[in-house]
Order: sequence, then structure tokens, then C-alpha cells
Amino acid sequence: MKTAEKLAAGWLLTLGFMFLTLSISAGIEKHNMLKPISTAIEEEDYVKEFVNKDALYLLDITARQSLIFGVPTLILGGWLSLGLYSQSRQHKKAINQQASDRLQSIFYQMLQENKGRMTVVSFAMKSELPAIAARQYLDEKAKEFNANFKVTEDGAISYHFEI
Repeated sequence: MKTAEKLAAGWLLTLGFMFLTLSISAGIEKHNMLKPISTAIEEEDYVKEFVNKDALYLLDITARQSLIFGVPTLILGGWLSLGLYSQSRQHKKAINQQASDRLQSIFYQMLQENKGRMTVVSFAMKSELPAIAARQYLDEKAKEFNANFKVTEDGAISYHFEI
């Protein structure tokens, strides 16, 4: 469904731009047709002004119709695009919130099971996070809860939270 919506928005935007470009082009062409052409002979008797009214009418109709079709098409395509962008942002926000809730649940569960003690390795294994992300998460929680640190002889950090 999302793919169809994306394609529809893309096509509507493209068609809208094409119609508006056609309208602008017809307007410019009409303006150029109405410009006077200077001749080498400046005598009034020889200069006759000829205006192709059929071509001007056709350009006028083309500009008007292209504008009538282009503006709503462009607005609809933009509206669809903004809606898809908004949905995407909400979806990402919901996924991030779920991940945050899952990590918090695992963190509290491990605190209860281990009586307030936790290592980066045990948290990384339980939460299935990379070690760097697990360490950052535990560092944030340690600052939040004023946890104590113990460094073992081999350099591993153990977090101690008061329960």
C-alpha cells in the first residue's frame, strides 16, 4: 500500500509540474508573439501588423487549461507526500519508543535478578545490543541513578545500583 501511495504522489507531483511548465511556456510564447517586430523600412505605409488570432487563442486556452489541471494535481501530490512523510515519522517514533521500553524492561528485570549488579557483557547478551550501545545505555542509567562502578583486575566494569 505504501508503495502505491508513493508512486501516486510521485506521479501527481510530476504531472503537476509538467502542466504548470506547459502553462508558463504557453504564456511566454503568447507574450513573444505580441512583441512588435522592427523592420528595416521605417515607413508607416509598408508596415502592416499581422496578429495570428487563432494561434493566440490556442496559446491562451493551453495556458489556462494547463493551469487548471496543474495546480490541483500539484496540491494533491504535495498533500499525499506530506501525509506519507508524517506517517513515516510517526512509525519511526513508535519503533524507537518500543525499543526504549524493551531496553528499560530488560534493565529493570536484570537489576532485580542480580540485586542491583550488572556488567556490560551480561546486559549486551540479554538485550542483544552491541557492546558499545550496551555500555552507553548503562552509562546513562548509571548517571541517572547515581550508580557505583567497580573495575575488575582485567578491566571490566561492573555497575552497582542501589535497590
